[in-house]
Amino acid sequence: MSTPQSANGNRKEKKPLVVCFGEMLIDFVPTVGGVSLAEAPAFEKAPGGAPANVAVGISRLGSSSAFIGKVGEDEFGYLLADILKQNNVDNSGIRFDHGARTALAFVTLRADGEREFLFFRHPSADMLLHESELDVNLLKKASIFHYGSISLIEEPCRSAHLAAMDIAKESGSILSYDPNLRLPLWPSEEAARKGIMSIWNKADIIKISEEEISFLTCGKDPYDDEVVLEELFHPNLKLLVVTEGSEGCRYYTKNFKGRVAGVKVKPVDTTGAGDAFVSGMLTGLASNLNLYEDEKKLREALLFANACGAITVMERGAIPALPTKEAVLRILPKVAS
Repeated sequence: MSTPQSANGNRKEKKPLVVCFGEMLIDFVPTVGGVSLAEAPAFEKAPGGAPANVAVGISRLGSSSAFIGKVGEDEFGYLLADILKQNNVDNSGIRFDHGARTALAFVTLRADGEREFLFFRHPSADMLLHESELDVNLLKKASIFHYGSISLIEEPCRSAHLAAMDIAKESGSILSYDPNLRLPLWPSEEAARKGIMSIWNKADIIKISEEEISFLTCGKDPYDDEVVLEELFHPNLKLLVVTEGSEGCRYYTKNFKGRVAGVKVKPVDTTGAGDAFVSGMLTGLASNLNLYEDEKKLREALLFANACGAITVMERGAIPALPTKEAVLRILPKVAS
């Protein structure tokens, strides 16, 4: 089987590489579930940051991934770089900042099911990645370039992010975007909306949640196909996926749309579920770069992605809970039966 060619035909014969760009940080997760941050008796540390979670998730599923971002030249920064290496993620695009610390986030799932975040980024190293520090050769190797919106909040990282997108696009990469809204990190709701939408039309693939649709459309119905297609589907978009948590996901392309049911499990911690879903979806795309053109194959890939998300919520933390391909394939026959 030959490796799929990119749009401009310059993709070499090799295993497709997914390069993830953005933040990597330490999550502090309560040792017990269903409490507020103030009520937590103790915390355990877990590596986190959505783009880094996706990179590890893809590698764990058996595909090739790399991460580009910045951490502090501190114990936590070295730990994170090492965790990527241990998980067979190419970490050559990581840079270390001498002056700023690695970002920290305290995250909990309260008894009412809502997640609560408390971030320590004043500023953190991930915000200080400069365009001159980008690993251009690594970007040029990307079959898929995946990113979020947190790296758009502050300079110099915003300019580095925009430059990385341009380099990847010019090299024939598919651009994948998961906005991953974290409102407390933005100066205001309006700044978040404007920032997230500022690069919307450049993406080939977008994954978004129901809550993010409501936020970006200023309260319109996230379940209304017309709202999604009129407000969020742009002419260059190849695939828009809306995740609905345990209910599964919806998909929209230029030629078809539909829904794939979720995989029912008993949740312990939803941290990283969306990132696991993206890992599953991009693993499918990496093995078939024209996946969005075949509805049957797309549905299979999205069911696989739903299963990735389901397995992840059964364990605490994001990276520790990300599944192997074998674990996903074990759960899928139960779904079919």
